[in-house]
Amino acid sequence: MNTSAFEKYESEVRSYCRNFPAVFTKAKDSIIFAEDGKEYIDFFCGAGALNYGHNNDFIKTEVIKYLQCDGIIHSLDMFTAAKRDFIEFFQNEILQPRGFDYKIQFPGPTGTNAVEAALKLARKVKKRNNIFAFMGAFHGMTLGSLSMTTDRDSREGAGVVLTDVTHIPSPYMFPEFDVLEYMQTLIDDDHSGVSKPAAVFIEPVQADGGIHVFSTEFLKGLRDFCTRNDILLVCDDIQVGSARTGYYFSFERAGITPDIVTLSKSIGGYGMPFALVLFKPELDVWKPGEHNGTFRGSQLSMIAAKAGLQLMLNEKVEDKVKAQEAIIAEELSKIKAFNESFDIRGIGFIWGVDCNKVKPDVVSRAIVKECFENGLIVERAGRNNDVVKLMPGLLIDEETLRKGLKIFVNAVEKVTKTL
Repeated sequence: MNTSAFEKYESEVRSYCRNFPAVFTKAKDSIIFAEDGKEYIDFFCGAGALNYGHNNDFIKTEVIKYLQCDGIIHSLDMFTAAKRDFIEFFQNEILQPRGFDYKIQFPGPTGTNAVEAALKLARKVKKRNNIFAFMGAFHGMTLGSLSMTTDRDSREGAGVVLTDVTHIPSPYMFPEFDVLEYMQTLIDDDHSGVSKPAAVFIEPVQADGGIHVFSTEFLKGLRDFCTRNDILLVCDDIQVGSARTGYYFSFERAGITPDIVTLSKSIGGYGMPFALVLFKPELDVWKPGEHNGTFRGSQLSMIAAKAGLQLMLNEKVEDKVKAQEAIIAEELSKIKAFNESFDIRGIGFIWGVDCNKVKPDVVSRAIVKECFENGLIVERAGRNNDVVKLMPGLLIDEETLRKGLKIFVNAVEKVTKTL
């Protein structure tokens, strides 16, 4: 395995390669191949950018067809046939059947681009600076997004003071604490020292925060809180959207309608860089060119995105995820026999095993290493990186799913025996 070029020339900022020390050459569906011939089951899915797996045949065919006919690749925000086809399909097949009436904005190609645009729009609409975000949140690594992100190491990397955000305790942190009442007090009490926010940003399932599923009751209560107080509700569905929870939008299970929604990662269909901001029509107060970017609305990404949505609907992926969620839950429950202190959390095809009460840092690190050595790729997340995160591809076949889960359970058993 020749890694000298990476080690000599690539920045020390690289991270995932340190946990997965192999040189990868190709991938198909839920399997990644290294140049030494070893195969790995992918329970990482590009941090949520590859919900439909690697090199899906249907999406690949649509992308190749577009390239072969010399379709427009780069066009800033000019009118193109590819953009029109995507917009019409997304409106007619995704938004309208779910009862959502949203305008679509194409920001830059990444999730943090979408969050930055949503932040700017919320403040512009409400003419307020402050934002409420939740402890445990991850919204991105550019300065606006990072101001809402709570991971200490990420924030310290900013090099500047991150302001105009009030971080609210997440409900799981203090089960007996009424978070909504606390938020109401902050804006009602003239001695709270906190200004009324333009918006509340929330990931309906905190992913990098350690796989915390906000209850439907809390999401409904938050929607009511925002409505009562003239505050915008922004749902960040960048990592947990695109059917990963068994619903195309992770907030659908609560029956709520956010004012603004951010999407990226798997909306790109094929791992293509793509991001969207969705917002209610009355919020569209942008002036032409007031928020832009050279690579907003990549045309090839629109082709892949539309194909990914077609695939999702044709394969009934939402129903498949709901049905197979039980397999993951059942298999992961077996690790309780090794140590009762493991905390298992998840929904759909995103799950976490929290090792903090077993042995902080050591256990999660060892499990990821053991999994990799046995042909399974999983990552760590959450406080202290104590949560092992499992994100199988949504189209994974049951045999491969069970095989990957068996590797994981065996890895946990082996690691706990060494404690």
